[in-house]
Amino acid sequence: MNIPKLKKIKSEKKYHDIVIKDNYSWVDQPNILEVLQDSNKLLPEVRQFIDKNNVITDNYFKDVKNLQAKLFNEIKSKIKLDDTSLKFKDKKYYYWVKTETKGNYGKKIRQIIDGSEPEEIYFDGNLEKKRYGSEYFGLGSVCVSHCDKLMAYSLDLKGSEYYTIYLRNLENNKNESDIIENTSGSITWSLDSKSFFYSKLDKFHRPREIFKHTIGSSVKDDELIFSEKDETFTCGISLTSDEKFFIITTSDHITTEEYFFSSVSNNIKPILFQKREKDVRYSIDSWKNFFYIHTNKDARDYKILRCKVDSINEFEEYIPSKKETVIGGLDFLDDFILRSEKSDAIPKLFVRNIKTNHEEEIKISNEAIGSPGFSLMQKNTNTSKIRVSWESMATPGRIYEYDILTKEKKLVKEVEIPSGHDASKYTVERIKAKSHDGRMIPISLIKLKNSKQDGKSKILLYAYGAYKHSISPSFSASRFCLIDRGITFAIAHIRGGGDLGDVWHEEGKKKLKKNTFLDYIACAKHLIDHRYTFKGGICFYGGSAGGLTGGALANMAPELFFSMLLLVPFVDTMTTMLNEKLPLTPSEWELWGNPISSKEYFEYILSYSPYNNLKEKNYPNMLITTSLFDNRVLYSEPIKYIAKLREVKTDNNDQLLKCKTEAAGHGGMSGRDNAIKELSEEYSFILKTAKILN
Repeated sequence: MNIPKLKKIKSEKKYHDIVIKDNYSWVDQPNILEVLQDSNKLLPEVRQFIDKNNVITDNYFKDVKNLQAKLFNEIKSKIKLDDTSLKFKDKKYYYWVKTETKGNYGKKIRQIIDGSEPEEIYFDGNLEKKRYGSEYFGLGSVCVSHCDKLMAYSLDLKGSEYYTIYLRNLENNKNESDIIENTSGSITWSLDSKSFFYSKLDKFHRPREIFKHTIGSSVKDDELIFSEKDETFTCGISLTSDEKFFIITTSDHITTEEYFFSSVSNNIKPILFQKREKDVRYSIDSWKNFFYIHTNKDARDYKILRCKVDSINEFEEYIPSKKETVIGGLDFLDDFILRSEKSDAIPKLFVRNIKTNHEEEIKISNEAIGSPGFSLMQKNTNTSKIRVSWESMATPGRIYEYDILTKEKKLVKEVEIPSGHDASKYTVERIKAKSHDGRMIPISLIKLKNSKQDGKSKILLYAYGAYKHSISPSFSASRFCLIDRGITFAIAHIRGGGDLGDVWHEEGKKKLKKNTFLDYIACAKHLIDHRYTFKGGICFYGGSAGGLTGGALANMAPELFFSMLLLVPFVDTMTTMLNEKLPLTPSEWELWGNPISSKEYFEYILSYSPYNNLKEKNYPNMLITTSLFDNRVLYSEPIKYIAKLREVKTDNNDQLLKCKTEAAGHGGMSGRDNAIKELSEEYSFILKTAKILN
């Protein structure tokens, strides 16, 4: 196989008296953000390298094309293609969503509550994609005005997350002339339906300004109502639960500041709620003349305070913090408050009677490990009925109509697996591994009940480990394409994520980031020691910041893996953190540290950054993906990584690069079939490298 090589151009840059040598730094072209909008600006040499690698990857998969087709059909057979969501009862209409066997996008439907008019499809994703003639169809928001006569929606037609907002008159189904480009995609209507709010992207792709657009007026006349001066902060706007206030939220990853103004005010003057305080996050909502504040001040895993809306400095503790328990936010009914909390990576639901202040847990299932949820059924909050849901790694989702007063529970929807699914065939386990510093790391796993724990099985060990993101032990029908072929599926709830709260996140970021990688290694070794698998029997699967985890592990413990999937991976961490002009970099310094201003952070990031630590050693089989239009992890990172990896590696394994040159985003190509196709390819790589080809 003729492996393409990138040309080398010697580059040495000095930071804090430390020299970084990078022969591929030229790939980080200065106008790289322009490439996100126009791929013709990509350097020709890079384009040639991408094209040659895509050919190599396609050739690699030629002998498993039949397996890919089989997997595609298997995955699709597990999805109820013709499906309808439950209806939400708004003020005048029922609203719901429908998918069909044909087409890749859903339909948004409504009907007048009294049934006097037929159902109305007010947004058809398949027709809209055809209307705009774009290969990629990224839907940001679809928001119907409070008067039910207008619809604003936002589209990204390349994958680079520059959203354009359009306006449609639902009475004649025709678009108005109002078009707003380069937005974040969010849309929030005013109560009088005469205007809406949106966030504008700056030249670095950061939403730092909020505008009010009046229907029918020129975009040039839009009113700037908020501007964030700190380049590390970004902002957005929302409406409170009682619709009495608009809330402007501005934040970085660890600090929040919020403003509010009356939802009926014509003269907008946002009022500061609480001044930003480093490492303090809070969010406010209003209900029945109270502001409810969800905050981590003096409560790392949050508590709930409240105050009268006219006395915003006089707080009372409403729901106290709990040790090693994450307190979630609130939803409101006239007589009840709903909330969630999580401990030991297991979520729970609670309901509180506002009049008596009595609170109790809503128990949905007898399964010990799963993912519960709740949602409101209607706009009118004068009710005791809600919807509650449950799913686990073995059990498809079920939604119940639940009466808070009578405790009656009625099944109203169940995820249907058309090809069939028998949950009793599988075993779900929660085990724990001791990390290097004594921390016990939870592992959730599912396997065939009849599989032997003899140390011979292969295992897919998924991980993320960043941004305080929790990985729920939820149901995924497609995973059973692997599980039914004898591969155990496991989740390592490693630090850096939020599975066990804020401390769990804090212990996996900045100068403690290596805990993330060491936690994973501890989980892998625990699974080997307890004969779930063997050394070299593990497949790493992770994307974005999870790809950073995988890239670091490839350097630290490559012998653990037979295969690794690094999907849109954040592998050139140092280069990105040194470029303050990239969309996410300034706000990311609160997670990784600022290597520009701090020698300590520079040295620490340099010590684990996957690209900088590639060495002469054996590396596992790898499938590495990226997209030319991905603004979150730029295409340059995986391209430089694969070029250097092939330069230094000493193995004969296959390390593949697949770069999407067609319109695609951080999450891949748009559309249901494209998503299934990509997953089939990933699964075929896992099965081929596992030598399971049935």
